[in-house]
Amino acid sequence: MDYTTLIIPALGIIVGILMGLTGAGGGILSVPLLVFFAHLTIAQAAPIGLCAVALASSVGAILGLKNNTLRYRAAGFMALFGLALSPLGLWIAPQIPNTPLQILFALILLLVAVRLLLEASREIRKIPEKLRVAPPCLMNAAIGKLTWTLPCARALLLAGSLAGFLSGLLGVGGGFIIVPALKRYTDLPIKSIVATSLGVLAIITGGGAIFAGFTGALNIELAAPFAIAALGGLLFGQLLSYRMRGSHIQLIFALLTLTVALGLLIKAALALNLSISFIA
Repeated sequence: MDYTTLIIPALGIIVGILMGLTGAGGGILSVPLLVFFAHLTIAQAAPIGLCAVALASSVGAILGLKNNTLRYRAAGFMALFGLALSPLGLWIAPQIPNTPLQILFALILLLVAVRLLLEASREIRKIPEKLRVAPPCLMNAAIGKLTWTLPCARALLLAGSLAGFLSGLLGVGGGFIIVPALKRYTDLPIKSIVATSLGVLAIITGGGAIFAGFTGALNIELAAPFAIAALGGLLFGQLLSYRMRGSHIQLIFALLTLTVALGLLIKAALALNLSISFIA
């Protein structure tokens, strides 16, 4: 019996629940889970992960537009440069051996996990954030829009470009880059930051998934059930989120991310050791 037909939707549900609990950032674990349990390479799993994040973030972005919390001009500007570099990442991924890609992915996961742990710890202990200088992108309260300046455009351009490249290379949505960037470079409220991030991710990951489909890098037979199951899990995860404190959710997600990162590093180290032994 081929258990892949059962494993893929189950993994999609898990990823969807994580996205529902944490926002689109939960999609960063889609590729590692596919690597561990579906035995795919990073290059094979990345386009499938893009599909799940694209579907989930599109739903969130539509809700953000409806609630008028999504800053669509900022999202479109960041996504434009992300879209330009996403195909480059998708093209590079198959050219790199799987083990180095796993190590890179694990290191990124470690950075994300440490940041989330620090933020969750600060919130649980109710430590106030340090005062910061005025960011380059300021909200004009009179018109409800960002005031555009050259430093603002440069900051958003760099964040969007990096998110797009890593989205194509590793199949991550890029929310772990977009959200901190919007927090640092704008004075938007958190709801607008999340909604704007979802808008950026919907465009970047959607474009990346379409590009992967045209180039034959996307296994639609695996991607379709994974993405649909993720959407179902997302809706369930959102219901669960109303019953849990945000700081506790973030702490649990951070610990899970840390565990997956260490698992990827161990898996990569074992593969590297086998390769060296074989050569010797």
